[in-house]
Amino acid sequence: MNRDEAPRASADALLAEAGREGRGRLRLFLGAAPGVGKTFAMLQTARAAAGAGRAVLVGIVETHGRADTEAMVADLEILPRRRVPYRGRLVAELDIDAALERRPGLLLVDEYAHSNVAGSRHPKRWQDVAECLAAGIDVWTTMNVQHVESLNDVVQRITGVRVRETVPDTTLQVADEIVLVDLPSDELIRRLAEGKVYVEDTATRATQNFFKPSNLTALRELALRQVAAQVDSDLLERMQGGAIEGPWAAGERLLVCLGPTDAAERLVRGAKRLADLLDAPWFAVTIERPGTTQGETAAARLESAMQLARTLGAETRHLVASDLRNELLRFARFENVTQIVVGKARRRASALGWPRPSLADALVRRAAGVSIHVITGEADEGARAFAMPAFGGWIGYASAAASVGAATLMGSQLLRFVPLPNLSMLYLLAVLVPAVAYGVWPAVFASFLSFGAYNFVFIEPTGSFTVARPHEVLALAIFLIIAVSISALAGRAREQMRASAARTRAARRLYEFTKALSALPDAGAVMEAAASEVHAAIGRACVLLRLDGADLAIAAAWPPDDRLGTPALAAARWAFDRGEPAGEGTATLPNSGWTFLPLAAPEGRVGVLGIERTGDAAPLDRETRTLLAALAEQTAAALHRALLSDEMRLVRTAAETERVRNILLASISHDFRTPLACVLGSATALIDYDDRLDRAARLDLLGQVRDEARHLDTMVRNLLSMTRLEAGALELDRDWVDLGEALERVVDLAKRRGAPQRFAIPPRERPLPLLRADGGLLDQALGNVVANAVRHAGAGAHVTLSAASGEDGFTVEIADDGPGVPETLRAHVFEKFTRARRSAADGGESAGLGLAIAKGILEAHGGTIELVPPDPAHPRGAVFRLRLPNERGNDR
Repeated sequence: MNRDEAPRASADALLAEAGREGRGRLRLFLGAAPGVGKTFAMLQTARAAAGAGRAVLVGIVETHGRADTEAMVADLEILPRRRVPYRGRLVAELDIDAALERRPGLLLVDEYAHSNVAGSRHPKRWQDVAECLAAGIDVWTTMNVQHVESLNDVVQRITGVRVRETVPDTTLQVADEIVLVDLPSDELIRRLAEGKVYVEDTATRATQNFFKPSNLTALRELALRQVAAQVDSDLLERMQGGAIEGPWAAGERLLVCLGPTDAAERLVRGAKRLADLLDAPWFAVTIERPGTTQGETAAARLESAMQLARTLGAETRHLVASDLRNELLRFARFENVTQIVVGKARRRASALGWPRPSLADALVRRAAGVSIHVITGEADEGARAFAMPAFGGWIGYASAAASVGAATLMGSQLLRFVPLPNLSMLYLLAVLVPAVAYGVWPAVFASFLSFGAYNFVFIEPTGSFTVARPHEVLALAIFLIIAVSISALAGRAREQMRASAARTRAARRLYEFTKALSALPDAGAVMEAAASEVHAAIGRACVLLRLDGADLAIAAAWPPDDRLGTPALAAARWAFDRGEPAGEGTATLPNSGWTFLPLAAPEGRVGVLGIERTGDAAPLDRETRTLLAALAEQTAAALHRALLSDEMRLVRTAAETERVRNILLASISHDFRTPLACVLGSATALIDYDDRLDRAARLDLLGQVRDEARHLDTMVRNLLSMTRLEAGALELDRDWVDLGEALERVVDLAKRRGAPQRFAIPPRERPLPLLRADGGLLDQALGNVVANAVRHAGAGAHVTLSAASGEDGFTVEIADDGPGVPETLRAHVFEKFTRARRSAADGGESAGLGLAIAKGILEAHGGTIELVPPDPAHPRGAVFRLRLPNERGNDR
């Protein structure tokens, strides 16, 4: 951001504010020492809140037998404690499940740093509080300053007592409000003597050890500083959220600039000492120029310094900018930094030869309201690394010398044949070659070498470095300036080209990774491909885990593996539950041997990605960690898309199932109504008019009942067959079948059912060989095709059934000369519930399943059925061709 630009609100601050939505608020009553009355103050405030109508629930409060504290609890609702068996006795602990079930408006939880007994859900009470906050419950709690983890060593030096129960500093940072509870040292010692803190014997020993006036004064100062730090953090967040530009020197904040040099760690330690003196939070910042890359040694050195800064309590940032000074000052204003620490750098000459100001000088000239500290001595290379490129290897210098020698030899030979007015162009070429091939410093070396060689060999008097004519001195000076400038520009262009190529490769790898995942159809395939691709990109074993029931389970791994150790699984669960990286290289379970990253999607976490670190493998550098984070994000996005796609398929399948069910119900209700009406009518006539009907009439009615019952039986058989076909449960009872007799049976059945069409089975010279098939199912398939012709061909149509056998099997053709199949239905004629528009011949008997069932039965036998395309010369009629495999018996 330029100085002229209007300040903008921090996205992180706005997101942090949004992240607190739906989360409970934490108020921490911080005591400077035991006995100052923090529990009493919490209860007193809670009683006032309850009197104002707020629902207050006492989760757990330790009164330690103090009458005034017990009196404060008496009027408040108390949550029964959970009894946990421990070493032969029952220990009362906070019942976290009951608290979550009750969901009170305000929950009181005493002693934030308390360690729960073995068997509890969480080892620490502050973790119980964190779960309540995540559930949206407001919590008030208490703690003494000596329980802060970062102050543990300080408290031991002051009091001589090692505090065993501590809480991480991050748990204090989530507190929405800290209330300092304090008493003057003399007042606290008086309360101790009166037995209001401990019993008499314990109070006497405490006065002689922990509760000394000097100790209490030091603890009070620590508590005041802790609260001041929290207030400073709140101020910064409000400034960033409100787009207020600093610095506001309400409290000190320090920043140290680091480069990839040996002095970087010394610079970190110096900044840490200064931060301790100021008692100020501090940042460790490194700035990368666009288009430049660092060697492995420099990158490892810088990463080591940044890791040291993180260990010592700094907040680290990696920035990218061409103008180091303006970027540092922009960052300082944004973070309300009041002190900047840099290393002393020797003044360097620019590419044109004049002195270039150091980073410290540039900061001093432009800084307003910010103090600049320059650390000298062994750390004087710290700031220089921001702009100075690395020296090339000996091969580059040897190449530069060879290039200059070749230019000198070429110039000497050319002068023997062609008088050249200016040979300096050859030396500029000699400078350009090592600049492009090896970088800046070999090119600068070639520039000075060319300057000397040109002067010695070609400037009069030759053979010496003496210059006889004044204008030659000017020419040599201009040549040197141009050569150095060209070498610097060409070398920088080379470095930028290499950096651009590296970033292009990374971008291409990420693009190919995303493209590969986007083409995969389901979540399983996405995870398998992601594990393989991450392994190829990072060069380490990769595993992906997803929820399987209530716990995480390996869904994909490369190399293939189905096991993780207990520490690794614990780190994976933490990463999934908390949405934060865990394992190797983090503060959570760093000895697990794996680094786990949560796969976060818009609707929640969909899994965890893990990378293994084996043996003495070096930690992942910053570029690799950035690539890994990008791969994890793309994996999460692809996995989320695949899961949504699976859900959409399930929804479409359910919708299609519902549609088919509705069609089936509609078809059955309609197609069963006609035969049922006929059966009911005939049966009613037989019952009501039996004595008035003659034998012929009764037989006719009984025949109608029989025929319609057969229609119903056929439709029910079709439905059952379709169900078995779709379930894959159709079993064939194969036997030797005479195909000619099967055709005759089908025709006879159609005639008995009153088919008005004329049927023909052309005679054969030789009987057909036997076919091995399921006779009942084959009859049903043939009958369904004939029934289709009976329904749609018309009453006066001819239906012809012919069969033939050959080397490749049996062929049956069932043809009619009716109106044929409409063109719009030809592609769907074998699909379920496909029916032509009702005709007079239909009679309402078809559910649209007959041809679909015939197709299924033929395919179960290994055969096929097709609707033969119409003959253009005779377009009327429909021809169905059935083929069965050549598994036949002996010819007769």
